[in-house]
Amino acid sequence: MTLKADLYFSFRSPYSYLAIGRYRALAEEFDLEIALRTVWPIAIRAPELLFTGNPAAPRYILMDSMRVAQHLGIPYRWPRPDPVNQNLMTREIAEEQPLIRRICRLGQAASRRGKGLAFADEVSRIIFSGEVDGWDEGDHLAGAASRAVLDLAELDAEVASDAAALDSEIADNQSALEAAGHWGVPTLVFEGEPFFGQDRIEMAKWRMEQKGLTKR
Repeated sequence: MTLKADLYFSFRSPYSYLAIGRYRALAEEFDLEIALRTVWPIAIRAPELLFTGNPAAPRYILMDSMRVAQHLGIPYRWPRPDPVNQNLMTREIAEEQPLIRRICRLGQAASRRGKGLAFADEVSRIIFSGEVDGWDEGDHLAGAASRAVLDLAELDAEVASDAAALDSEIADNQSALEAAGHWGVPTLVFEGEPFFGQDRIEMAKWRMEQKGLTKR
């Protein structure tokens, strides 16, 4: 029996990046379908939280994400460019956000096709691995889409023609995440139970094994 789960994911979250490849590998090894549910980064959906939280938080997240990447042997560097147009010193967020809005809409369009997990993994690699400067330029995104067996031009056309509906679906994903009992990413929800963080993958797998998870 194929088990099903939802993965709530942000294209700006380093922890989402550090989890996505392992969740993709899990779905490929086991009889498991993981649906990607893209959400807006907190800088877009709730920017006021960035200005009221502890100022030590961004420094810790950067340090810890680098440490986790080293521990797991996953290449990692803060994106160039940042998907969110933000001054990291002042934390000021620009009104215009073309990169993150495009990439989140592309992710949702990929999810419509049942290929969100692969798309998010391939795109996150070019954003966060440090192997690419200017990930939004040239054919980098097209290559990532192709590796997920998707056509970037087709996805971009859908983003241009159906942006409002895609945005509504992304907002619905956030509401569903909160209804499941969490608010952050990455969070895997399996049978109504949330598993938050890149360090909960093994625990999620353990729960699935209790429910009959088997290898393909």
